[in-house]
Amino acid sequence: MGLAKNIQKLPPWYFLFPAIFVGISVTLPLVYLVFRAVDGDWQQSYELIFRQRNLTLLYNTLALTGGVLVTTTFLAFPYAWLTSRTDIPGNKLITLLGVMPLAIPGYVLAYSLLGLGGTNGTLAQLFGIIIDRPSGYWGSLLAISLYTFPYLFLNLRTGFIGLDTSTEEAARSLGLSSFKILLKVTLPQLKPSFYAGMLIIGLYVIGDFGAVSLMRFETFSYALFLQYESAFDRVYAAWIALMLLTLTGTILIGEYKLLKGLSFYRTGTGTARKTKVLKLGHWKWAAFIFVFLVTLIAIIIPVITILFWMAQGVDPIVWNTLGHSVRSSVMASAPAAVLAIFFALPLAYISIRYPSRLSSILQRFAYLGYATPPLALALAFIFFSLSAVPFLYQSLGLLVFAYALHFLAESMGPIRSALYQAPPRIEEAARSLGYSRFKAFWLTTFPLLKSGIIAGAAFVFLSAMKELPITFILSPIGFETLAVNVWSFSAEAMFAEAAPFALCILFFSILFVYLLFAREWKRA
Repeated sequence: MGLAKNIQKLPPWYFLFPAIFVGISVTLPLVYLVFRAVDGDWQQSYELIFRQRNLTLLYNTLALTGGVLVTTTFLAFPYAWLTSRTDIPGNKLITLLGVMPLAIPGYVLAYSLLGLGGTNGTLAQLFGIIIDRPSGYWGSLLAISLYTFPYLFLNLRTGFIGLDTSTEEAARSLGLSSFKILLKVTLPQLKPSFYAGMLIIGLYVIGDFGAVSLMRFETFSYALFLQYESAFDRVYAAWIALMLLTLTGTILIGEYKLLKGLSFYRTGTGTARKTKVLKLGHWKWAAFIFVFLVTLIAIIIPVITILFWMAQGVDPIVWNTLGHSVRSSVMASAPAAVLAIFFALPLAYISIRYPSRLSSILQRFAYLGYATPPLALALAFIFFSLSAVPFLYQSLGLLVFAYALHFLAESMGPIRSALYQAPPRIEEAARSLGYSRFKAFWLTTFPLLKSGIIAGAAFVFLSAMKELPITFILSPIGFETLAVNVWSFSAEAMFAEAAPFALCILFFSILFVYLLFAREWKRA
């Protein structure tokens, strides 16, 4: 009876099989990566793992990750506090400005910072001010921090809005100062928001290739790219990729351990008190200066730099290449968005309608593709395709498939939210009328998921349009997207030629920010 009961609880095959296929598709290339790494003799592997250069790469990667986390905290925390706990005028506009840096990917920010300095840079030609072009650690830190701080800002802002201020009032009645209340009451309640934002940022920094390569700062990702592009020692490249994955896994486990056992919900009766709005008074001018400086550095200067180099004149051949790049980007991104939805829908459905250990494991596989550093994932697909399916090597189909698996988690979020709001009883009512399980789902639940499906597809499409590492390694020969052209021209200091491609990416990224901002205000 127990076995029969469990079998009845299994989701239908047309939802279960695609979910299992996703799990296999994510893990199988990673398994091939391990096989490739141990392909050499053990003496060779030992020398590759414990060479001095790997310690330098580890130090650089951890130093950059730590520096970005500190910098983004200093930017995001006051920004979140101002927009959620104070009466600062123009709150919605300031919140939008806090999200807008997401429209300028890290490698585009790196391009704009490089184009700003030097004897022929934007500052030199417009104002006669010559500054050194940023490079190395500090250039990478600035570019990545300005791009990623909105992830922490959005999480902290949501955390601030959801705080129960009765605990703060109780602490104040006990005579604690505002600073002590912040340290002992407010910040501990914001731990989940901090951890969530820092996890996203940390994973991004570890996997970033565009900004660090333009700034010539060697991290694991940059070293992996150099190994692939030049020597391509497959064994060493595989070991670097596995080191990247180990670092990513350590962060994921650490975040899980930190969140385990945390709970900040109310245990008593009554309702949570609404957040008190703090009147800034004359301090609003200091707040405006802070917002203006962040906006100036993260948005205004990069956009002006791009437009400045556009005005310098662009070779007509570049304009012809631009049209081809837009088509290439859309040709890869649009099918990837559709495929990601095809994978995400059954995964989200079985995780909510048929919760079990199996559905939980399958759902984690979806996030494994997102958490895997892009270069490591691309290299795994290279090894897998060469060994198992050589006809897919450097094909558009493999690129689309890799996009879909990598950004699958982005499409699942909106669909899961829509599923939570879709009552299962209407599906059960349809089945009681004699409809099959699939037809009952199609007629009753699926129409309620359309908004989530559209949002999820849009997220994947726009993210794929900006994606650089996976595109660079897996795209067919001659298949140059917007992202690849921005990076290629910037790497050769051809800033005028890179400007049209950067502007196109900025346009598509603004659509991404608009969707994100619209969803944020819908939840607020």
